[in-house]
Amino acid sequence: MQAFPRRTGLCAVLLALGLGSAQAAPQMVVVGYGGAGQKAQDVAIFQPFSAQDGSKLIQSEYNGEMARIQVMADTGNVDWDVVQIEGPDLMRGCDEGIYERLDWQQMGHAAELIPDAAQACGSAALVWSVAIAYDRDKLAKAPTSWADFWDVKTFPGKRGLRKRAVYNLEFALLADGVKVEDVYKVLSTPAGVERAFAKLTELKPYIQWWDAGAQPAQWLTAGDVVMTSTYSGRIAVAAQQGSPLAVVWPGSLYGMDYWAIIKGSQHVDQARRLIAYANQPDTQVRYVQQIPYGPTNTQAAARLDPALASWVPTSPENLKGALAMNVEFWVDHGEELEQRFNAWASK
Repeated sequence: MQAFPRRTGLCAVLLALGLGSAQAAPQMVVVGYGGAGQKAQDVAIFQPFSAQDGSKLIQSEYNGEMARIQVMADTGNVDWDVVQIEGPDLMRGCDEGIYERLDWQQMGHAAELIPDAAQACGSAALVWSVAIAYDRDKLAKAPTSWADFWDVKTFPGKRGLRKRAVYNLEFALLADGVKVEDVYKVLSTPAGVERAFAKLTELKPYIQWWDAGAQPAQWLTAGDVVMTSTYSGRIAVAAQQGSPLAVVWPGSLYGMDYWAIIKGSQHVDQARRLIAYANQPDTQVRYVQQIPYGPTNTQAAARLDPALASWVPTSPENLKGALAMNVEFWVDHGEELEQRFNAWASK
């Protein structure tokens, strides 16, 4: 997922994306990351909301490209309304004024949400985890750490990694022996960044880059990679359906995706009602039953079946040895690190 420089080459981007004459859709457009996660949202959130609200919505999907959202907000040609967005992109976009601000007194449920879920421009949709996944039927020995992920002698073959700096720099430092609690302390120094890129360079000949969240499970099943980073919920769904895919929880990185409303949306009131509905405990329990990402409503978390909770990133057992994403770090350094990563990956 490539990040475009902010507010540069706007006309070229407009032409490339075909947005020069975009018109607001007659119905609200909700954009997510597709795959099993969005199917779960459709069943647990979108369809019940439309039935209760007496309104309709259109779904679309993307891979998190900020360029299109930036162009919509800059030009006022907004043909998306609600988007699922990662924490650092939400925070930067909020500062730049490309998202509508939320009135939490009007929306409600803020007191029930986990810390950092209720933001000025966004409401946490779920708690995700990125972890190592592998096929139990294809590996005689199970990997247990990012050091194993980098060990191409013991575990020969291709590795899947998402094509972005975020996640991978953290994983590289963990593979290089940095303790979980020290990762961002090290990464905040020039020497730490050099160390992370050097470690990635060691593995580069063996990396197969993924962009879409559905790819890691597909690649494991096809035998294209021996292990891969992946969103844990995708593997959980496969495992629940009888697949031999498994997750390595120690060393996993967890954080939140958010719902945000693009500035200039013609469906702001409906969008706010959708977000409020998504925050209700009943809605979130239904969602986790469809795909076991972490709920953001504490009342929903308390009502999960123990067997289901074992797949949730925020369960106490799965949090052992896990790393919480430092959103502030990526807000401050994300653009420069993503640019450096893109230059490094293209060599």
